[in-house]
Amino acid sequence: MMTITADDITDFSDPTTRKIVAFIRSIGIEVLARPVEGKTFVPGISIVGGTLHADESRMKWPGDLLHEAGHLAVAEPEKRNDILVDIGNNPGEEIAAIAWSYAASVYLEIDPAVVFHPEGYKGDSEWLIETFSKGETFGVPLLQYYGLCREKGESEYPAMQKWMR
Repeated sequence: MMTITADDITDFSDPTTRKIVAFIRSIGIEVLARPVEGKTFVPGISIVGGTLHADESRMKWPGDLLHEAGHLAVAEPEKRNDILVDIGNNPGEEIAAIAWSYAASVYLEIDPAVVFHPEGYKGDSEWLIETFSKGETFGVPLLQYYGLCREKGESEYPAMQKWMR
């Protein structure tokens, strides 16, 4: 992981967004500050060829960057750069991205409500925060299978051994 801090980020103005972008870039996912036009799954964010395009003026929740980065991080490496706009509808990768984004929020010391905000997750944001904060870990078996974390012992979830599949 490269060392990039929020102070290194000059293309985003919000401090939380800068912190998140610094982390995402440090694990090897490119984030570009670009205008994002048209309808997107999350406002102001699009995935183009395995790169996150973020339009800070249209983004509603900086935590959406973490969730979308989670999709790229858990995607099969050979398919990551082929992802354009839509990450697909693989339910396993969705729950892995949710677990990944919770682990990232803990690592970054960001309130999980920044990621699991009231306008997302089909109304289940409070349930997700409660579930993960109690140590219930759906999605973690997939993160383990991908070699990203362990459930017991050293590097126990939500700590991650590595961030990219």
